[in-house]
Amino acid sequence: MKVLLIGSGGREHALAWKIAQSPLLTKLYAAPGNAGISQHAECVSIASDDINGLLEFALREKIDLTVVGPEVPLVAGIGDVFRDNGLLLFGPSKDTALLEGSKAFSKEIMTKYGVPTADYEIFTNVKEAKHYVIESEMPIVIKADGLAAGKGVVICESSEHAVATLTQMMDEKIFGNAGSKVIIEKKLEGEELSILVLTDGKKIIPLASARDHKRAYDHDRGPNTGGMGAFSPSMKIPESEIGSIIDIAVRPILEGMAGDGMSYRGVLYAGIMMTKEGPFVLEYNCRFGDPETEVILPRLCSDLLPVMVQIANGCLETETLEWYDKACITVVMASGGYPGSYEKGFQIRGLDSVRGHEDVAIFHAGTAFNAQKQVVTAGGRVLAVTAWGDTLKAAHERVYQVIPQIHFEGGFCRRDIGQKAIEVLR
Repeated sequence: MKVLLIGSGGREHALAWKIAQSPLLTKLYAAPGNAGISQHAECVSIASDDINGLLEFALREKIDLTVVGPEVPLVAGIGDVFRDNGLLLFGPSKDTALLEGSKAFSKEIMTKYGVPTADYEIFTNVKEAKHYVIESEMPIVIKADGLAAGKGVVICESSEHAVATLTQMMDEKIFGNAGSKVIIEKKLEGEELSILVLTDGKKIIPLASARDHKRAYDHDRGPNTGGMGAFSPSMKIPESEIGSIIDIAVRPILEGMAGDGMSYRGVLYAGIMMTKEGPFVLEYNCRFGDPETEVILPRLCSDLLPVMVQIANGCLETETLEWYDKACITVVMASGGYPGSYEKGFQIRGLDSVRGHEDVAIFHAGTAFNAQKQVVTAGGRVLAVTAWGDTLKAAHERVYQVIPQIHFEGGFCRRDIGQKAIEVLR
């Protein structure tokens, strides 16, 4: 099979790494890819949101399957465009991708189909929104309605912080039009959990559980990011209980949308808060999570490619997936200043020192080649350093042995990914 992988981040590198292991694969392309993805695929310089350019390439090269990594082209409707032109694509249609493309739509869908979620209000008028938060009990969560690269969610502990956040989102438009509408909701308390499922809109296959770390700095301090690390399995929730959470948080959405003529094909990500009252949905994403993908796929024993083909055809025949009995941790190495402004173009040293290790993978999130063919930084999240072992503690020790061997100017990472779970287990 000839496969086109769309995207250029750590999630896409992990997907390329896994797809390249399939005996069904004859040729893998990545658009646009990055320095790490080029180890597994031929990279072509087409932007991930250039739907017409991607379509022309897929038709010309007779691509058998297109796998979409990032949310932007999915929300823009690449699934509909490719399928209308007779091409197989792994990913949801434009109407179902709104689960991620509009948090207001997502909350309304959850309410309609009876999925537990935090109480919320939706605002398009900044004065009304500010009046509401001044009168609200803190803490609250303010979310930009549209896509904001994982940064459009702000937890506010005071009314002053909430008002300032609304000014930034709605007046100053730090997230562009994504913040023209906001969702204000009660902050839930509990343990977070990421649930990902593969689905053709009817049948559901769960992927391994994972736990993401969103805050930029140790001990969950600092601003929200796209994700500073993750571990799998979640540990707080036994794998045997995942099915019951799916029945509460995922199945009603898929069945409800199908009943309304919106069949979902692809991977569906549910961000869950495990509260004292049970699981509540924080958000849905219409693609593989990042950095959850970097810890889930190394644990997957089964060939992923044929399952993706079945889903793209709208007929999921595979019953279950096989998993390695391993724990996995990934730690994101980020550019200095992230998630704010940062510089690019710094050479990354030490990558060769960890190649060939059976228990380590370095997934490139924001890298490129410079004119001298050196690997340099090209994004806020630069690398996802991933390690696995028989226990979470072993994986934790391994990943933090590897990280000091890799260097780039201004780089930083969290030092406590998975630490709380290890302490609980201890």
